Amino acid sequence: MSSESSSIQKGSRRGRIGATTVIAIAVVLAAVGGVAAWYVLTPRGTFEIVVIDGSSTVYPITAAWASDFNNPQRQVTVAISGTGGGFQKFCRGETDLNDASRPIKQSERDMCAAHVPPITNITEFKIGYDGLTIVVPRSNDWVQNLTVKQLCRIWTSNTSAGACGGAGPHVTRWSELSASWPARLIKLYGPGTDSGTYDFFVEVILTPTGDRITSSFFSSEDDNILAEGVANTPDAIGYFGFAYYEQYAATLRSVPIDDEKMTNGAGPIGPSVETIKNGTYQPLSRPLFVYAHGKSLDRQVVKDFLRFGLSAHGTELVSRTGYVGLSPSELAIEAAKVPG
Repeated sequence: MSSESSSIQKGSRRGRIGATTVIAIAVVLAAVGGVAAWYVLTPRGTFEIVVIDGSSTVYPITAAWASDFNNPQRQVTVAISGTGGGFQKFCRGETDLNDASRPIKQSERDMCAAHVPPITNITEFKIGYDGLTIVVPRSNDWVQNLTVKQLCRIWTSNTSAGACGGAGPHVTRWSELSASWPARLIKLYGPGTDSGTYDFFVEVILTPTGDRITSSFFSSEDDNILAEGVANTPDAIGYFGFAYYEQYAATLRSVPIDDEKMTNGAGPIGPSVETIKNGTYQPLSRPLFVYAHGKSLDRQVVKDFLRFGLSAHGTELVSRTGYVGLSPSELAIEAAKVPG
């Protein structure tokens, strides 16, 4: 079994960022303490497998780490089911690590603790930063920027005048935001409810004003499908991680966002490595995580993989995928969490 480096085919659930994939083939030969022990016996000895699932946003990072880490004696497989979907597998002991674009919820910790036997000693590793990016197709020449309140009005389910902190009710046509914009229906594209990106967007755009997100949007856990959907739909707007926007920048345009606060600079600010890194792209900048549990951290190959990812080379790969890597001091803090 070997790693494979190629462009990911269109329509794949795994994503096409970084032109790197890993073969997600594993054989479960035993279960140790209720947690899957992944290995294959070969003529040269034990072939070990590390199983990762979770966030589509974080996928390009751990897939890039895996591509460089894999060798004839070890294979890291990476799949996508969304942050929440990944935690469900993680809490059943089906995976070693979970990619997450938001912190683990208390309800997810409780789910892990309720498993028989319990999934305990959950450790969070921060691995980089992302800027959730609002996108429209390049054919859209009227939306030059949006405020947080305008974003709220596009995505809220609230049809009352007091919605979005008094900014106004849910809008269905562009002209409802500005009389000079087309009176055409807005087509919404976003991650599904298992996605940490969905949770983060709701938390920073809708929750502060007590609004709830509309259910009237096309959803997918695959950011490639979202990017292609927005690019091919003239009146669409959507959101996903910055690295996916960069992959599709030829057909999409990012929309600068104005949080209407003076603390991070006046006016609309677009996502970039610089604005994500310096914290001025608000409120849509966020950290990215990988989670491990006690059983996985008992395995030397898992610890070796985490040390590899939390190295200077690992953080260089974070940057290559289009995200923002950790500073040397942050890297040292996270690497120190890996047990000896």
